[in-house]
Amino acid sequence: MKKGKNGKSSHLGVLIRTMLKRNTRLKKEYLYRKNLEVKERLLYEKKRKIREALAEGKPIPTELRNEEAALRQEIDLEDEHTAVPRSTIDDEYVNATNRDPKILLTTSRDPSAPLTQFVKELKFVFPNAQRMNRGGQVLSEIIETCRAHDFTDVILVHEHRGVPDGMIISHLPFGPTASFGLLNVVTRHDIKDRKAIGTMPEVYPHLILDNFSTKLGQRTANILKYLFPVPKPDTKRIVTFANQSDYISFRHHVYEKRGGPKSIELKEIGPRFEMRLYQVKLGTMEQDEAQTEWVIRPFMNTTKKRKFLGD
Repeated sequence: MKKGKNGKSSHLGVLIRTMLKRNTRLKKEYLYRKNLEVKERLLYEKKRKIREALAEGKPIPTELRNEEAALRQEIDLEDEHTAVPRSTIDDEYVNATNRDPKILLTTSRDPSAPLTQFVKELKFVFPNAQRMNRGGQVLSEIIETCRAHDFTDVILVHEHRGVPDGMIISHLPFGPTASFGLLNVVTRHDIKDRKAIGTMPEVYPHLILDNFSTKLGQRTANILKYLFPVPKPDTKRIVTFANQSDYISFRHHVYEKRGGPKSIELKEIGPRFEMRLYQVKLGTMEQDEAQTEWVIRPFMNTTKKRKFLGD
């Protein structure tokens, strides 16, 4: 029996509703795990304070005296495995190595020619990336479409008066989302060495991540690392994210062996830019209500001796 137009529409509507219900359920489960982690972390901090007070022979902190008996009982029952709180902070990437990333690159609305050119170059930087003209689409539509087509990440690039000045990286299906400022952007066409290379190589690159030693630094490194698939050992393309004073320098090179076994010629092929992290949130980029994991505050700019990403 052939289905009419109404039958097809009805079937499609059921599929869409099923998909939306599934995404809503998975999102609630994800947020529930995150909420449990927050509670577990708070409990761990309370028990840590009691352990320290007992070890140093100091009085139990006043705010914990009502809970002291229950907390000490839990401490007595713990072992080396249960004493440390479980972290689900990287649940987002638990299956990241099972398949290569699939990235959607887009821009703010009505992009200028320089921004469009920059995004075209980023398409070659990130393997398996697809570029999409934003047009009139809203973020929620873009994210839902990407979820439905198994994209792993969405990268949105902003500009100010024709100069790229921001990049948002949102991991799918549920986050995290990292927002970076962009500075000193130099496109491929403005780099001298690239003329000797010819076409942009598309082999999977080796990845160098330098000086991401703090917890936030490791979190940032993971967000960047999983944008790239595992390369073959013989690839001669290198992508570098090097952190210095919380400014991340992005560089893109190829190399060739010259002469002896230790003689290597390195050529920059671009683009080149600096990144500065200013926010990490637990949801995807269209979720204004998503919990903020970390954000830079105005007063942080005055703490020159403090480094957030690395030493």
